[in-house]
Amino acid sequence: MPFNIPILLTWIRVALIPLVVGVFYLPATWLPPFDQGVASTIIFIVAAVTDWFDGFLARRWNQTSAFGAFLDPVADKLMVAGALLVLVQLDRINYGALIAFVIIGREIAISALREWMAQIGASKSVAVSSLGKIKTTAQMTAIPMLLFNGTLFGVFDTSYWGQWFLLVAAILTVWSMFYYLKLAWPLIKEHSGKLP
Repeated sequence: MPFNIPILLTWIRVALIPLVVGVFYLPATWLPPFDQGVASTIIFIVAAVTDWFDGFLARRWNQTSAFGAFLDPVADKLMVAGALLVLVQLDRINYGALIAFVIIGREIAISALREWMAQIGASKSVAVSSLGKIKTTAQMTAIPMLLFNGTLFGVFDTSYWGQWFLLVAAILTVWSMFYYLKLAWPLIKEHSGKLP
């Protein structure tokens, strides 16, 4: 297993995931509910910044590796899934279970599709698209807003805007899933031998 700064940053992101969730289970005498939201938001943002930074450094220093390419998306998906599950439990998402299922289910489905495509040597057919990147940006904007769940500067209701960004992310999640399936469909037909 290679070890370098980009991979270290990815491991740090993995280590931060339980903290995003865990702060909400601390006794209120240790950390009041509002402070739990603040702490979780800060931890999530730090983790999200490492996501951008490790990729930037890996490309800049030419330290990309197969292990890093595997670990990075796993860390991202764990971070999003963990945050969504705690937000559902805290009842901070409208139609929470449905939205969480759509986003997490899509990640599982597309990860399985990418793994299968890699096995048949066609992984570039489902490379990350700009649509997927916009979806990720909407998610990464919505989640810290919902974790914070308060008013910034006395005027900006993070819960309200977080709901809208997460709805946009859910719509883009479904759209991008069909986009990837459309790209992969010719190969799915070719390798199944049974599809119309």
